[in-house]
Amino acid sequence: MAATAPEEDTVPATPAHTVDENLLTDLIGRLDLDRKVALLTGADFWSTAAEPAIGLRAMVLSDGPAGVRGTSFDERDPSLSLPSSTALGATWDPQLARRYGSALGAEARRQHADVVLGPTINLHRTPFGGRHFESFSEDPLLTAELAAGYVEGMQAHGVAATPKHYVANDAESERFTVDNRVDERSLRELYLAAFEPAVTRAHAWALMSAYNSVNGTTMSENPLLTSPLHDEWGFDGLVMSDWGAVRTTEASANAAQHLVMPGPRSTWGPALAEAVRAGRVPTDVVDEKLRRLLRLAARVGALEGVEPAVAQAPPAEDGRALARSLSAAGMVMVRNGRHGAGELPWGAGRLGSVAVIGHNASLARVQGGGSATVRPAAIVSPLEGLRAALGDDVVRYRLGAQVAEGVQPLAPASITNPATGEPGLRAVFRDAGGAELRTEDRTAASLIWMGPEIPAGTDHVELHARWVATPGTHRLGAAAVGGVALDVDGATVLDTEAVLTGDEGPGAEIFEAPSVSAPVTVGGEPAELVLRFRPRGGGTLAIVAVTLGEELVVHDPDAEIAAAAALAAESDVALVVVGTNDRIESEGFDRTSLALPGHQDALVRAVAAANPRTVVLVNSGSPVLLPWRDDVAAVLLGWFGGERFGEAVADVLLGAVEPGGRLPTTWPATGTEKAVLSGVPADGTLRYEEGVHVGHRNWLRTGETPAYPFGHGLGYTTWTLDAATAGAPTSDGGVSAEVTLTNTGTRTGRQVVQAYLSRDGGDVDRPARWLAGWTVVDAGPGATTVTVPISARAFQHWSPVGWATEPGTFTLHVGFSVADTPLTAEILCG
Repeated sequence: MAATAPEEDTVPATPAHTVDENLLTDLIGRLDLDRKVALLTGADFWSTAAEPAIGLRAMVLSDGPAGVRGTSFDERDPSLSLPSSTALGATWDPQLARRYGSALGAEARRQHADVVLGPTINLHRTPFGGRHFESFSEDPLLTAELAAGYVEGMQAHGVAATPKHYVANDAESERFTVDNRVDERSLRELYLAAFEPAVTRAHAWALMSAYNSVNGTTMSENPLLTSPLHDEWGFDGLVMSDWGAVRTTEASANAAQHLVMPGPRSTWGPALAEAVRAGRVPTDVVDEKLRRLLRLAARVGALEGVEPAVAQAPPAEDGRALARSLSAAGMVMVRNGRHGAGELPWGAGRLGSVAVIGHNASLARVQGGGSATVRPAAIVSPLEGLRAALGDDVVRYRLGAQVAEGVQPLAPASITNPATGEPGLRAVFRDAGGAELRTEDRTAASLIWMGPEIPAGTDHVELHARWVATPGTHRLGAAAVGGVALDVDGATVLDTEAVLTGDEGPGAEIFEAPSVSAPVTVGGEPAELVLRFRPRGGGTLAIVAVTLGEELVVHDPDAEIAAAAALAAESDVALVVVGTNDRIESEGFDRTSLALPGHQDALVRAVAAANPRTVVLVNSGSPVLLPWRDDVAAVLLGWFGGERFGEAVADVLLGAVEPGGRLPTTWPATGTEKAVLSGVPADGTLRYEEGVHVGHRNWLRTGETPAYPFGHGLGYTTWTLDAATAGAPTSDGGVSAEVTLTNTGTRTGRQVVQAYLSRDGGDVDRPARWLAGWTVVDAGPGATTVTVPISARAFQHWSPVGWATEPGTFTLHVGFSVADTPLTAEILCG
């Protein structure tokens, strides 16, 4: 959907790129069966196999979708961390999505990655979904348009985007084995529709199949890989598996699955070659898979003698500046002021004192947990952002309530490497006899090594650091899985085994490692720390992950809340930052509650009672319950705001920019409403019984009132909707709506004009209203007329014979959210 933006912000679209198919045929013909098959499984965790005989180099794959990590978690090679996909979804701006993808394309080139595993474009079917933060929206149209923009922006840099997870991977519970039962119409109109433009219009060069089954068949073997992906949409790219998703040989090989990841061992390899020789898998099936691999290699420049799709990448813009502006553009102000008087923006010159309260104010969560995790060079917290803008003498801080539990990494500023005197620590790999295998000087206290990064014969790792802390008793320890021993000034204070409970998801050693700690009393002198960590399992180590850190303990939560309220009472204004973290929102598990963790609700109530000018900033990637929302002066949803989050918060609070976002998904009031769907399977099956009624469609169907409806958001000016008419038919068979609106305030603002359709009567079961189009408007005071394009697909439904339009009258509803559509017009179809 069209968005107004400066011309210099535009990003080139995915270039048209055709490969010499005769050349690919020739290259395929030079290889024997065993070598062909070997190329169809990854060479290792992050790379495809090379074949010098045909000029094929390895291609590097990297996790996304909100950053590009490269092939390691090494903080010495940091990655740009953009705001979460939900923040991008809240912009409603496909052009910003292209800039988002473009920034990551440039980052991938810097990290020598050829393929980025993103965007994640599954739907927000349930707010309980663990990876909710990693997807854009509950709506298929909004998701599809943003995804297409992301793919275009990334591939303009010659880096392959990989839309994932195809398809209906909308929750994490039993994700490896769950069978999602979805009727054909819902699949087409919702879950497949979210992927379609990324393939048909943005021409994604790769795609990832999901772990789950759909209607009885696991996705790496599912007919949906062929139809509609290949035969209807014309996908000519490569389908790779999610990591470890391919569990069979013949069934997956005979499907339109092209690459198994990771490698080098998989269920294909020699077993696939044997199946071909026995006639159970046709030779031309293997050749087609290899053709797609080579076509991808040609496009990204991994095939010798073939000009890549992008010979000269467009200039990379300032990633940090983009992270800051995107964070502000995606912030959603859902409440502002009482009794008609707006609390925000605060004028910097009018603030004598600001109380900043909350664990997430100082330890902000800027990304979700799981494979999307990257290591940015620095993170600006809301506390740091406001202090930089207003000064330490104005901003005062109090914890208020603990959120992050367990061992948190020691701050880089608090540790020095005893061998070099530089900030950081020394890591030493040793064998079982204690001999040194390798030494690394690192700048962070949370470290991960994978595969070949681990020296052969490693038995344990030692971390050496000199630590300076405030005098008193602290709890020091580690987050890890395995044997942990900690010495402080030569005395052993901790020697134990850290184990998993068995309920964790995949990657638990990295993302859900348990914490072990012990009390340590220090004075004013630096303490010498030596942490010895022995990973579980022995033998060849695949992963070594260990964090040296401190565990926060709040002994009297009520007293801490009272102290925070007292600070608020003596301050001009109060900002309470509440939120979640990667132990609550992450790949691998779904949430069981939408409530804020810990004592945060009690904290907000106490601070609001102490200071009527209390503003709450919500630092979560997905919906949480806000039972006090009507008792505070303003509520701002900041999502997981990326590495410059705190600067964006200061920009928005002080009025330098507007909070530009509108809700891309409905926020429940209680989480128990009938409209809130479950993602928990029963006996291994999850039935999508709601059909096409997902998200705001379901809220309208049940008649329940959420905390905040889809599309809602406030700015720093006021708007009226004046007129809406359905215009002339468009070239694609749709229509364009002409809408006049007026900025009745005194400053330039951003608004999202939203168009919905409804249909009374007829023979088709339809939602009460469904999103049909929108336009992002940036305008100063006065009247503006904009066009909202509505495609022919918006009027169609999936029928047994394909897409069809039921003749008759549709009603166009225009407004600023799904619950605020004051203007209507009639459109006659057929």
